Amino acid sequence: MYKFLLFLCLPVLLFSQKQKIEGTVQNSQGEKLPLVSVAVLNTKNELLKTLTTNEAGGFTIEGVSENSVKLVIKDLEYASFEKNLDLGNQNGVLTIILKKDVQDIQEVVMTKQKPLVKRKIDRLEFNVENSNIASLNAWEILKKTPGVTATNDVLGIKGSQAILVTINDKKVMLTGDELKNLLENTQGDEVKSVEVITNPPAKYEASGSAVLNIVMKKNKIEGYRGVASSKYIQTEYAKGVAGISQYYKKNKLSLMGSYYFGTGTYYREGVDYVNYIEDQKRWISTMNRKDKNKSQNTLNFNLEYEIDSLTNVSLNYSGYFSPKSFGTYDVPTLIYNSQDVVESNYRTINDHYSRGINNALSFQMDRKLNKKSQLTWTNYFAGNNARKFQDVLTYLDFVNQAPHENNFITENKSNVQLYSTQADYQWKADHWEIESGAKYSFVKTDSQLDFSDNENGQLQYRADKSNIFNYKEHNFALYSSLAYNPGKWNFKAGLRAEKTDLEGIVSEPYEVNKNNYWKLFPTLYAQYTTESNHQFGLSYGKRISRPSYSWLNPAKSYYNLFSYFQGDPKLKATIIHNLNFNYTWKEWNLELYYRKEIDPSMEISYQDPGNNNLIYHYTNIEKAQAYGLSFYKSFQLKPWWSLSLSENVEHNENYFIGVDHNLYKNKVWNWVSDVSTSFTLDKASEWKIEVGHRYNSPSIQGTFRISSSSVSYLVMNKKFFNKKLEASLLFNDIFRTSGEKISTRYANQDNYYKDYRDTRSFSISLKYNFGNQSVKNAKTIKKTDEQGRM
Repeated sequence: MYKFLLFLCLPVLLFSQKQKIEGTVQNSQGEKLPLVSVAVLNTKNELLKTLTTNEAGGFTIEGVSENSVKLVIKDLEYASFEKNLDLGNQNGVLTIILKKDVQDIQEVVMTKQKPLVKRKIDRLEFNVENSNIASLNAWEILKKTPGVTATNDVLGIKGSQAILVTINDKKVMLTGDELKNLLENTQGDEVKSVEVITNPPAKYEASGSAVLNIVMKKNKIEGYRGVASSKYIQTEYAKGVAGISQYYKKNKLSLMGSYYFGTGTYYREGVDYVNYIEDQKRWISTMNRKDKNKSQNTLNFNLEYEIDSLTNVSLNYSGYFSPKSFGTYDVPTLIYNSQDVVESNYRTINDHYSRGINNALSFQMDRKLNKKSQLTWTNYFAGNNARKFQDVLTYLDFVNQAPHENNFITENKSNVQLYSTQADYQWKADHWEIESGAKYSFVKTDSQLDFSDNENGQLQYRADKSNIFNYKEHNFALYSSLAYNPGKWNFKAGLRAEKTDLEGIVSEPYEVNKNNYWKLFPTLYAQYTTESNHQFGLSYGKRISRPSYSWLNPAKSYYNLFSYFQGDPKLKATIIHNLNFNYTWKEWNLELYYRKEIDPSMEISYQDPGNNNLIYHYTNIEKAQAYGLSFYKSFQLKPWWSLSLSENVEHNENYFIGVDHNLYKNKVWNWVSDVSTSFTLDKASEWKIEVGHRYNSPSIQGTFRISSSSVSYLVMNKKFFNKKLEASLLFNDIFRTSGEKISTRYANQDNYYKDYRDTRSFSISLKYNFGNQSVKNAKTIKKTDEQGRM
């Protein structure tokens, strides 16, 4: 009987087997396209189901009872594609090729869109190209990226500041204020997207808790075109940026060059409070810092040439030159006794200047071995030369002492050189992908601090306060990763091995520190997409955060007679474990995460009551851990009105050994909220206005507790003269609420400072497009791989 039933059901079983159709979506260059929408309709144009291609561009149609269907495939970057299918007669894997559409691309180029967020298996992509915030500079765009914070102008991702910032996957050899200045002079309309990579794949260097990659635009337009732009910024003092970008593309050759010149005066105000419990005294210093920088120069040049249909080479140069930044700080300090009466005071006059030169040159060759595999070879060289000079004069009027003066001079020189070479192999099939490679890098840094002070009216060189610090590091890495994309499920796993040899030599007191070690860094990813486009992802990654080279320098950099900064040549590298779970559906992005840091390194401060010194230095604290929830959603409320929400709630814990050798725990619940809304006032001229507010609740860093802060802004864009001229207005930190209080309080430590970084501003920018602005050839160029560590 069962044989008879099987015989009757056989045609149905055979038919159901034929109903399962697999396909791939790719572009005309053969690149597989992930996250493309595939709609399945019946003959009445009624929607049967909607699919989304996986990381390998694949999709699977199954469970459809209709025999004749129509596929409608849409993606923002490509022309819409339609195809009628007879599921009963379809054999093999269906290959669909999407092509660029001239009119569609022109419309995207000329129309302001809201920023798009795409969740990929190993990263979050924040696409800002042609969005409302493209009129901001790169620094402001980073601060608006979901999951990114900027505490004390230090960037962080989900509470961690041990991140690697790259531009086109290449690390710029700048940190702190220098990095901020570079990004402030990088125009937002040159930025294509920002990638937040919380668990970087094995092909990325293991350094840093996460990678924040700024992807710059590629030239897609045949012929010659250019963009001239200028910006005026009014904060406490005025600043300005002006420059030009030029593009040329013809057949196999593509060229891009840009130069931007910035100038202005930078201001920062703060008050330091130090309470000494032992003698019941309070030291209060008022510091209003004003620095002039008359010449900030940002250069970029990129050449790409297609040798043949299989081989492509590219050469890129970027440079940042700041020949002289100078200023004079006048810092009065009042010392109150236990009766809260001023009994002593001193005044510090700090006359200083600094110079910085940064160069980066890279060469890359891509060679396609066959339809499935390719080989990439990349060489990268970067150099950073900096010089800082200060002449510090102090007038002292202490109780029971005759008034007197003290004068000291310091000159700090540093030179960092980095070279790396990397070879990568990639193989892609319909459901499988393999990546393997090797990398070698070498860094050398030379730092010299010369200290002289006044003795009997003569400046004398002090060898005991001067220092020479030389550091060398060799790093060799091997990696391999495997991805499997069968359909609804996507899997990826990788392993990276890195060998590090380092040597640091300190002159005063003389000391040699050597270390070498092998470390393994596994990464694991899994992603599941339902038929209704609900996406679930789970990932784990082990990372390492090696100390910045300046943090290893033990030389004391004095701010005044009673305060200095000092690094530590014995700093340990931090091991970081990241675990993430994410959920995505129709631009709803939700992520749960846990982070554990072993031997985290950071700047802390402590006061020494014996000599009344306030010391800032980098050190390893015991451990840190955090867990949290982040959320991002963009709503299109009306055709002319959109709303974006970005929220992050985190519980953060830092454990540190205090000056009394006891273990302390610093913990906090932190909330970061970013809300913005955009209105289209006139579609023809693309007149838009955006209003936003960002709030940071109290946070921690080692011994520090950081108060809450917030920023409100308004930005307006409009185009004129057939859309060739674009004007933008920006009001930032409207209510001057970005100031922070950073405090340390435990045992006998009781100090804090109030800091405001002059963020309230008004700016107006103009951009003019000339030359050919129409798209004729839109070949996608593969981005380069991650380079170097700083």
